[in-house]
Amino acid sequence: MSGVTLRLESASAPPWHLRPPALLAAGVARLLTRLPPATLRRALVFASRGAHPANVAQVLRARNAVVYVSLACAGPRCLQRSIAAAMLCRLGGTWPQWCTGVVTEPFAAHAWLAVDGEPVGEDPGHVRAFHVIMSVPPRR
Repeated sequence: MSGVTLRLESASAPPWHLRPPALLAAGVARLLTRLPPATLRRALVFASRGAHPANVAQVLRARNAVVYVSLACAGPRCLQRSIAAAMLCRLGGTWPQWCTGVVTEPFAAHAWLAVDGEPVGEDPGHVRAFHVIMSVPPRR
């Protein structure tokens, strides 16, 4: 038996009315993660149009909801989690800053959401080590 341990994020139960949209957002995110990066960015830019900038509470609520309803989002799939939470925000009429970045030594990639340039629901010290390579900020 392998010694691999999967760490899942914990989340509190969101209100019942938020669970179906969170499941929908997680499903859409799963499909979007299969797109090439440039196509994914275009899709997210399109989704962000006309939305108001999200605040920290809105992003935390969306992130918590998708982590609660989706094992994939609760696990190591940061890309799917960040897209799902952004899409759930969009269903509510807002959009956070969606970011992806890399570190080189050792190589790692990460995706996260931010408000006013500050990561939301993530360890800020960990995220600051990443060089942002793609970002989709709120657009009006």
